[in-house]
Amino acid sequence: AHVTKLDLINNRLVPNPMEPRVAIGSYSRASDEYTLYVSNQNPHVERLLLTAFVMGLPEHKVRVIAPDVGGGFGAKIYLYAEDVCLTWASKKLNRNIKWNCDRSEAFLCDAHGRDHSSHAELALDKDGKFLALKVHTDANLGAYLSTFSTAVPTILYATLLAGQYSTPQVYVEVDAWFTNTAPVDAYRGAGRPEATYLLERIVSRAASELGMSQDAIRSQNFITQFPYQTPVALQYDTGDFHACMNQAKELGNVAGFSARKAASEAKGLLRGIGYSSYIEACGIAPSNVAGALGARAGLFECGEVRVHPTGSVTVFTGSHSHGQGHETTFAQVVAARLGIPVENVDIVHGDTGRVPFGMGTYGSRSISVGGAALMRALDKIEAKAKKIAAHLMEASDTDIDFANGEFSVKGTDKKIPFGQVALTAYVPHNYPLDKLEPGLNETAFYDPLNFTFPAGTYICEVEIDPLTGVTRVDKFTAVDDFGTIINPMIVEGQVHGGLVQGIGQALMEHCVYDRETGQLLTGSFMDYTMPRADDFPVFALGHVCTPCTTNPLGTKGCGEAGAIGSPPAVINAVLDALSALGVRDFDMPASPHRVWSAIQAAK
Repeated sequence: AHVTKLDLINNRLVPNPMEPRVAIGSYSRASDEYTLYVSNQNPHVERLLLTAFVMGLPEHKVRVIAPDVGGGFGAKIYLYAEDVCLTWASKKLNRNIKWNCDRSEAFLCDAHGRDHSSHAELALDKDGKFLALKVHTDANLGAYLSTFSTAVPTILYATLLAGQYSTPQVYVEVDAWFTNTAPVDAYRGAGRPEATYLLERIVSRAASELGMSQDAIRSQNFITQFPYQTPVALQYDTGDFHACMNQAKELGNVAGFSARKAASEAKGLLRGIGYSSYIEACGIAPSNVAGALGARAGLFECGEVRVHPTGSVTVFTGSHSHGQGHETTFAQVVAARLGIPVENVDIVHGDTGRVPFGMGTYGSRSISVGGAALMRALDKIEAKAKKIAAHLMEASDTDIDFANGEFSVKGTDKKIPFGQVALTAYVPHNYPLDKLEPGLNETAFYDPLNFTFPAGTYICEVEIDPLTGVTRVDKFTAVDDFGTIINPMIVEGQVHGGLVQGIGQALMEHCVYDRETGQLLTGSFMDYTMPRADDFPVFALGHVCTPCTTNPLGTKGCGEAGAIGSPPAVINAVLDALSALGVRDFDMPASPHRVWSAIQAAK
């Protein structure tokens, strides 16, 4: 009965972590070993690419150390040319060599994000029920292929175009192009922001064309039965999309929007409201699915739990922390499981010389994949510790319970603390040596059964000055379903950061090359606008919890959600505000000049 058509551009971005890239190459003649200190998100993958695919060195002769790293956002996933050159030159010159990337070099040479041009068509019946979605996307890959470049506009983009909706048929076609620009690769969200932006823009456009509200058209098309097999490969395990929408409307006081709109008009300003209901695939796994879709790597994670004789614990994780707070969250998980103080748990990451092989941090995979690996290692710790405790208390290990840091014999008052079992493991004077080896140290690998699927609804309200084109975000509400939440404060910080980056793309960030010369025109902060604290209101955050069914913690991941759901919410709000002036379409960023120009063109 109706087909909505939309052409849109997802603008190119420069990641700009607080700390630009830096590397130190070192070589030891005594051991014929290389050490590379580098600000990277996945040191084991960096070492694998460096040794096996570039320099032809044995892996055990190269150590990659990624210590405290000041932000990554995807741009520090990759093996860069400077890392290779420093490693090679350190042996040639027999000395340590350090390279610092300045901000201008980062603008020019770091992997960029987004840069899609798409045409979409959404077919609906007379009541606004979605029937089919057809998408063609041209994806700019830049001049060279980066590490995940082809994965971003395919497996991480096309497979998310079902969104939260029960659309029976989805067809996606992606053409990738080489251009004379910096390589394009994963940037916070990596494919999912591009999918969400396209889908949520065309859904709001369809609502406008059919005379429906933005919330009503979404609600009537939401998936309600789980598990749900989408037409684009993925199967969602769980979710409650109506709960997210309802909470967002209540938290954002949507009922009072009309009064706020009238108040804005009284000041000569335009007010608009925009919705975005996103879903993302996190964990970037399982390995067999990734392999079937063309990836040449496993996407498992590794964790080692080393209990010391005193009962304190060192955790070695293949995940990497560069601002996500793993040192806190992972320690909480381990401490809660073992019933010990959180300060007795030390987290080690980012060093191939100390940590078992791991795949690093990206795709909101750390707690759901890395944390799950630790849970499996803890399962082994508990199983062995129960055998030791059973021997000490002269009972069967099947009769041993473990809770709150104590082992107890079912049906009796016998119990011993975790610390006593740990000491016994290393001082085995009274020990079942015929059945167990000493020590309490276990390693586990975890390859997920499925992706995790965080989802949510965001509602944005903007005020626009029609005389200047200045757009101000007045209210922003974000309700997310991250499954089980380990640390609410860290989750809040991750959502805030993601929202700022997403709204930054929607309103101000824009990487531009000169079409004739290929010169980067936005090569500094004088030309590329970065968001600041006073550009934003206080965000209203809410949470719905439907625990993930495919990992032992029930977590889904939270690091990228804000950057995924916010851009279409902002632009839908801008278009809602400008609709009275006849503006029907608009591409990011909604900078003052671009908004003012759209208003003038519509007159």
